[in-house]
Amino acid sequence: MKKTYLYITVFFSGMTALAVELSASRLIGNVYGSSNLVWACVIGLILIYLTLGYWLGGKAADRNPDYQSFYRIIMWASLTVGLVPILSRPFLRITANAFDQLAMPILAGVFITILCLFIIPVTLVGMVSPFALKLAIEDTQTAGKTSGRLSAISTIGSFIGTFLPVLVLIPLIGTYRTFLFFSSLLMLVATIGYFIYVGIKPWLRLVWMPILLIVLWTVGVRGTDKATPDLLYETESAYNYIQVIEKDSYRYLRLNEGQGIHSIYHPTQMNYYGPWSQVLVAPFFNPAPHEMESIKRMALVGLAAGTTARQASLVYPDIQIDGFEIDPEIGRIGREYFEMDITGLNVVVEDGRWGLAHSDNQYDIISVDAYRPPYIPWHMTTVEFFTIVHEHLTDDGVLVINIGRSPLDRALVNDLATTVRQVFEDVFVTDLPDSFNSILFATRSSGSWDHILSNYIALSDDGVDPLLLEAMAIAYNNQQSTPEMTRVYTDDQTPIEWLTNKIVVDFILSGGMETLQ
Repeated sequence: MKKTYLYITVFFSGMTALAVELSASRLIGNVYGSSNLVWACVIGLILIYLTLGYWLGGKAADRNPDYQSFYRIIMWASLTVGLVPILSRPFLRITANAFDQLAMPILAGVFITILCLFIIPVTLVGMVSPFALKLAIEDTQTAGKTSGRLSAISTIGSFIGTFLPVLVLIPLIGTYRTFLFFSSLLMLVATIGYFIYVGIKPWLRLVWMPILLIVLWTVGVRGTDKATPDLLYETESAYNYIQVIEKDSYRYLRLNEGQGIHSIYHPTQMNYYGPWSQVLVAPFFNPAPHEMESIKRMALVGLAAGTTARQASLVYPDIQIDGFEIDPEIGRIGREYFEMDITGLNVVVEDGRWGLAHSDNQYDIISVDAYRPPYIPWHMTTVEFFTIVHEHLTDDGVLVINIGRSPLDRALVNDLATTVRQVFEDVFVTDLPDSFNSILFATRSSGSWDHILSNYIALSDDGVDPLLLEAMAIAYNNQQSTPEMTRVYTDDQTPIEWLTNKIVVDFILSGGMETLQ
């Protein structure tokens, strides 16, 4: 029985180690996103802390090879895991505000956050396995067998700890209570271990620890995740931390790190003078007169809460729209807060690249609105992806990409334009006024800005919705010169994290923050 429970302890410690790592990525992602850069920092530092824990655990086991020391370490590990969400709230609020104002580079912010919040709990969890090995080995002749069994049990626990937070607990109870769940589970394991191996009297000296966890469950995690003014609603899904903000009758959708507005809604206004309505302009790069009736189907890669879909259904009443959105929770919020119950809208809950590649439809417009620096899904920036887009456009179909950029650096625009030009015949760029957004249009057949002007004149007398004409005027009046040829992104090599982090750092170092004051 005693050795069996030791194995059970190792199983749950392995589960907690990976659960903390996966939950840490979500906790950090609320502020800094989920780019490869963020993941690398989380995984790298967690591995360093586990390594430190293995070393310290071996030393502690040699010094005091007894069950009381072993389970006392687990009690402290459990408590410090449970304290992470409480300590993170003021810490992340400070870094969230700094990052919202672009006053902190991603790498520095993530590194400091992980360093401060996780060094103690992860190191303590890492001490469990080597200490358990010391206690489990009774005969050196079977040391290898015992070591292998403990490693296998710990790995199985880690496997479950990888999926349980992401697929079940975070969507069900949130990130903060997920930390408390695994903290409480490990505390229960340690308490039972005390009763089996040590006795109740030594445990009573530590009884304040489980009592504190109970208090944290009831009062310690209330409040919002960020100090966001005008917050109407917030939640967490398997993919995102989601906020709905309402101000002056406008509703805004923000995700994760909060860099950029993903959707906007007003009960009586439809033109928000943002990137959403620029999608409507795309077909009119074709020669005039381009008939409105020929625009029958649209794909939105990055549907969010449906701003573009609502505008498109107004301008093109009979259009059929496939909206690709990987997060079903965003779709629910779109229907509840953004009036996304749109005739002709088919919501496809899949990754945009996968969903588009497996679509049977051909589209007159394909919009890619999934780029939000510092997080840009690299697999939607490559020649291979744009080849998929090209194959799913009609002969006169047009691609539209919303690109966030720095006012001082057009490298991202240039790189994406260069990549798109490997597949499409013509590329055009317009900059949205009073924003850090550029809109890239790419045509399968020959297009031009002159076609935009000619179509604008032709449509002015046709009684089309003013929203379309206003969007066309903004695009035409803010057209940019042809982007310079730079790098081509492929599935094999896409240095997008380097680029986005460099843009933010250069912006700060150049004094660009003064332009935001």
